[in-house]
Amino acid sequence: MNPIYLIRRLGHAFFVVFVVSLIAFGMGELVGDPVASILGLDAPQEAREALREQLGLNRPFVVRYFDYAFGALTGDLGMSYQAQRPVMDVILERLPATVELALAAMLMSLCIGIPLGVVAAIWRGTWWASALMTGSIIGVSLPTFVVGILLIFVFSVNLGWLPSFGRGETVSIGAWTTGLLTGSGLLALIMPAVALSISQVALVARLVRAEMLEILRADYIRFARARGIRNRTVNFVHALRNTLIPIITVTGIQLGYLIAFAVVVEQVFQWPGLGTMFLGALTQSDIPVITAFLVLVAFFFAMTNLLVDLLYALADPRVRLSGRA
Repeated sequence: MNPIYLIRRLGHAFFVVFVVSLIAFGMGELVGDPVASILGLDAPQEAREALREQLGLNRPFVVRYFDYAFGALTGDLGMSYQAQRPVMDVILERLPATVELALAAMLMSLCIGIPLGVVAAIWRGTWWASALMTGSIIGVSLPTFVVGILLIFVFSVNLGWLPSFGRGETVSIGAWTTGLLTGSGLLALIMPAVALSISQVALVARLVRAEMLEILRADYIRFARARGIRNRTVNFVHALRNTLIPIITVTGIQLGYLIAFAVVVEQVFQWPGLGTMFLGALTQSDIPVITAFLVLVAFFFAMTNLLVDLLYALADPRVRLSGRA
């Protein structure tokens, strides 16, 4: 792989995280006064000033930002104002729930969206292929919280099949807590993952269909058919394989999207992940937690896009040789 290409992509990723961290740190100034949130509005002015001095809020913005940035490079994201614990510990405690939810939703979207897109492309023009595409538009259009509420109403309130909130029973594997190894944990994961994946299933299906239609019109596909190769081999080996590059792109962006926008789903299902942590920090003006969440999301996006670029370079020799994305 061209080292210039790798260095350029690393530089882009670092720049994105830097800009987002600067914006996130600046937004913390607009969230609210953490001193008032901690002490209350009736606290005396002397106590307010003492706490402001203790938290370092009376220092210039630039000084505070660079202290934060250098600390973040070593894994120190500051102390949570409300929990009085290191922010990194709070994040690591909530991270497994969000990662498992995002990965489950991504797996659902790929396992359902890719076959739907392939079927809609191969049997284009049929009424049920048109119905699939119409359903995909509905899936993209429905707000996630509406899907979540409908799922709770049907499968929890009426049928009583699935729990309406929480993560279920979890077990610890080292520092990682997971509900994937317990029955109640798996049941609790189903509805949040489905609610989070609905729009992504529709997106993947429409993308695969568009790419398949383009590839099925290519000359090499016509040549393969003329040679007498079976349609199944042409469709699912030659054509589908060449749709994987845009799918790689969508998958990389999708993972960052799912982690960032799991906030709504986690709130609807009271899922104990990063989303509920972030919303709680907003209501309590816990600026270090808010900033760390936004920086973490930017880091996920930057790293997944970097991984996508590297996979592109491995899949497409033109990228490897030219050093261009």
